[in-house]
Amino acid sequence: MRTVAVVEAKSQFSALLAAVENGEEVAITRRGRVIARLVPDTPRSAADVFRSCWQEEGLDLEAPADVPAEPVQGWD
Repeated sequence: MRTVAVVEAKSQFSALLAAVENGEEVAITRRGRVIARLVPDTPRSAADVFRSCWQEEGLDLEAPADVPAEPVQGWD
């Protein structure tokens, strides 16, 4: 992971974004302390987000039976 100071990040922002787009991670520092990280965006599906929940034992993920629609008041 590349580490750059805020001043350098400001002057080379486009180049840093290009590096991140190519998979690199960049830590931005102020006075030697990391204050932000630029990381590549990874698209995630709902299945990816909730996969750990589904893998836990004892979790009931069975879909409920379909229930008939209720009539809507005022629609004649």
